[in-house]
Amino acid sequence: MIFNTYFNNILDLVKTFPDEQSCMDYLEVMRWSNDDVVSPFDSTSKVYKCKGNKYRCKNTGKYFNVRTGTLFDNTKIALQKWFVAVWFVTSHKKGISSLQLSRDIEVTQKTAWFMLQRIRKCLGIENGNDLDGDVEVDETYVGGKNKNRHASKKIDGSQGRSSKDKTPVVGMVERAGKLNAYKVDNVQAETLSAEVINSVKTTASLYTDEWVGYNGLSRIYDHSVVKHGHGEYVNGKVHTNTIEGFWSLLKRGIMGIYHFTSRKHLQAYVDEFVFRYNTRDIGEQHRFNIMLRAMEHRTTYRGLVYGG
Repeated sequence: MIFNTYFNNILDLVKTFPDEQSCMDYLEVMRWSNDDVVSPFDSTSKVYKCKGNKYRCKNTGKYFNVRTGTLFDNTKIALQKWFVAVWFVTSHKKGISSLQLSRDIEVTQKTAWFMLQRIRKCLGIENGNDLDGDVEVDETYVGGKNKNRHASKKIDGSQGRSSKDKTPVVGMVERAGKLNAYKVDNVQAETLSAEVINSVKTTASLYTDEWVGYNGLSRIYDHSVVKHGHGEYVNGKVHTNTIEGFWSLLKRGIMGIYHFTSRKHLQAYVDEFVFRYNTRDIGEQHRFNIMLRAMEHRTTYRGLVYGG
């Protein structure tokens, strides 16, 4: 089936996908373009069309449908509700909380949280770009501020770049291009250098602040430093304003929408914000489609809660 319907708002989305079958048909287009159905059990196998939405893998004898092996696998939630959840996550600038989503699509908060986490697990497709040209690198910390805690809950030695009560995240952005951001264990030179080398080509011009963790990068890159400690924030092309703008979006979203993220799940939230940043210049429907094409990532509730 070929869909030519244009939808760019939530009302159009609901009208375009009024029932389960319309959603299944669209998922088949997103997952198996040109009707080239591939078995999730054996990609080399011939596939037989069965009644309804089912297919049969010749080599394994197993039956499947378009949801098998995806974030929609074994779900009892209507696909229309899933589509609405995906739309909210990909189109809302700061995301949507599980409490809000539970009210909007009439599911429990626990179910809404699980749906959002499943969706976030697919959004890492936009986090892992090869960066070149003018690239800014900076680190930030996600977590509570010691000054805002009750005296009995304050944590000694948690000021500055301490990660006792905060989680460090390093980000790299190509000006007018893509961005990568990752949760890290610390912001020491060995850790930061490994992340930068993994994401940034050696032909890039690198811009950082004066943190000592970036010192060794000058041996590999054309590396310029803006000295924040001396009140310097812009020196010609040398600044980190672009990546700092992303940190503002990330932190406002976490504080204003989610309020709290654990270290365990932080990367999934970072991936969510990176996805929206890297797809900021395309339409809502295109962003929605990109996410659906990345749906082959199944996550169980047990894996989310008890996994590593």
